[in-house]
Parts: sequence; C-alpha cells; structure tokens
Amino acid sequence: MLFQVEMNVQIPHDLPVETANALKAAERQRAQELQRAGVWRHLWRHAGRYANTSIFDVESPQALHDILSELPLFPFMDIKVTALCRHPSSVHDDDR
Repeated sequence: MLFQVEMNVQIPHDLPVETANALKAAERQRAQELQRAGVWRHLWRHAGRYANTSIFDVESPQALHDILSELPLFPFMDIKVTALCRHPSSVHDDDR
C-alpha cells in the first residue's frame, strides 16, 4: 500500500543541542535504511521549513504507524497521512 506522509518537525528550542544533533543523526540513518529497503520510496524537503513529504510502500496502515512511531524524531513531528491508489488515467504501468 502506498501512503503520502507529510512530516512537520518541531524540535523544542530548549532541547540541548547535543541531544537534538544525536536525534537528527539517528533519524537520517533510519530514513536511509528504510529507503534502501524500498519502504520509504520517496523523500522531498519542503523549501524553507523543517518538513518533508514522503511516499511509503508498506503492507498496511498498522505497518506504517509502527514505522513512523519508531522514528527518532517522532515525538517532535506533526504527521499527516494520505492513502494513495492508482489513478485510472495514469500513463504508467506501475506505481514506481
């Protein structure tokens, strides 16, 4: 199942810099692992914001929830999820 996920990150200003940097590094590592595994299919940054739009390819809404809730920056994210399905007018034969 494909899902569009919009993540807006809001790290508290009073979080120690070292802690924030460690969380960001762990987040980058996990995001890259999921991308290499084909689960986090696309990742785009929102210009001028600490936010992104991503496409996830997972087996179920629960699987997506599990992945998102385990991200290191999850406690500081406002997340919007949209389920996607193929459009009948698409000229592509697959969802890639």
